[in-house]
Amino acid sequence: MALTLPDAQPPTGLLPLEQAWLQLVQTEVETSLAELFELPDEAGLDVRWTQALTQARAYTLRPAKRLRPALVMAGHCLARGSAVVPSGLWRFAAGLELLHTFLLIHDDVADQAELRRGAAPLHRMLAPGRAGEDLAVVVGDHLFARALEVMLGSGLTCVAGVVQYYLGVCRHTAAGQYLDLDLGRAPLAEVTLFQTLRVAHLKTARYGFCAPLVCGAMLGGASSGLVEELERVGRHVGLAYQLRDDLLGLFGDSNVAGKAADGDFLQGKRTFPVLAAFARATEAERTELEALWALPVEQKDAAALARARALVESCGGRAACERMVVRASRAARRSLQSLPNPNGVRELLDALIARLAHRAA
Repeated sequence: MALTLPDAQPPTGLLPLEQAWLQLVQTEVETSLAELFELPDEAGLDVRWTQALTQARAYTLRPAKRLRPALVMAGHCLARGSAVVPSGLWRFAAGLELLHTFLLIHDDVADQAELRRGAAPLHRMLAPGRAGEDLAVVVGDHLFARALEVMLGSGLTCVAGVVQYYLGVCRHTAAGQYLDLDLGRAPLAEVTLFQTLRVAHLKTARYGFCAPLVCGAMLGGASSGLVEELERVGRHVGLAYQLRDDLLGLFGDSNVAGKAADGDFLQGKRTFPVLAAFARATEAERTELEALWALPVEQKDAAALARARALVESCGGRAACERMVVRASRAARRSLQSLPNPNGVRELLDALIARLAHRAA
């Protein structure tokens, strides 16, 4: 069954309609996501496996922004010039969101995360310690396969080519994750601001923003020109999103963000605000920053976190990152102006970009 998305009006401040757009997408995609865990051929395999998938289902259906499915819908609407969404597109978007869940599960294991969307990550739900990590990796692999199965089975025209494009993006995402983890072992003096931006592009901008917009547009029969324009928009908004995430990962409130506000410090992440501070610091401040980020996890207590935050702030890293968020979000909103505007979708995207640039979670 096809569904028509609501028309938009030009935004004034934070659009109630933009929130309604996201809520509609959340409702439709989460309904489809729940259905993806109905697997009769696996029901009788073993009770332990059934329990694991039940946990994975609960993890997947926690309240979330569902930005990627919303961008798929926007890209499709821009390409088709219509707000009518074919039912297969909801299923494709749910598969794409399930693939995102797989990446979150593996990311949480790599980062030794203790919080995801306000609750325990999957590896802590399945079993304590290393056993839970091993089991979560396997469940993540299962969700990856299931996501591809669903996307390819959506019945949409040209879907095989779209999935092939998306898998190419996923390869680059793996490169970004590798670089992120590997840079975490290097001294701050050996990491450049350019490398932090490359990680942001590979891990977040291209995969999380360019690709959903482009996939939706390709499924709607987009021209190569529209695809290029959407990639440009996605690149800028994805950078703004990741840089805001870098700020939340050091200065955020875990009660609001739904994930640890000290996670980046505990893991020694080489993020933009940290490297921007290091670039502006005196020799003494650089030595202290190096020492703080090199501390063993068990020594990164509240006092160490407070000092790390104070140094990044006083050296100008936080302000530099805020400026980059503003620049990237403005560039994204400027890039929107060349896009068509069927049913006010361009205004919806504009409001969404403004919202993401100022988010607290």
